[in-house]
Amino acid sequence: MALPQPSFPGRTRPCPHCKATILISAAVCPACQRYVRLDPDRLARLTSPIFCPLQVEGTIRHPGIAERCEYSVLVQVQNDQGEVISRHVVGVGSLGPTETRTFTIRVEVVTAEKSVA
Repeated sequence: MALPQPSFPGRTRPCPHCKATILISAAVCPACQRYVRLDPDRLARLTSPIFCPLQVEGTIRHPGIAERCEYSVLVQVQNDQGEVISRHVVGVGSLGPTETRTFTIRVEVVTAEKSVA
């Protein structure tokens, strides 16, 4: 019989539904919002507020320089030495002359649990 492996904060795995990279400790995928693990203790805490140290929302409008223009939404994470940890294109699209798009970035922080996986 295999012994349970200790769970270390920051370990990741793919979501079985949408294949996004998620934390092993997650009971719900933050991308597709589907349950990935049944954990009654953790599910009971889902209604408690999540610490959110950063939330930014912004709107872009067509600049009026062409009939249509294209955009890419890029998220980049750096450590305290300025090294890029990850960089991902999370969306692309185009804007017509009268169109706008609103984007929100949110960083959610939860306490790392000392549990077994």
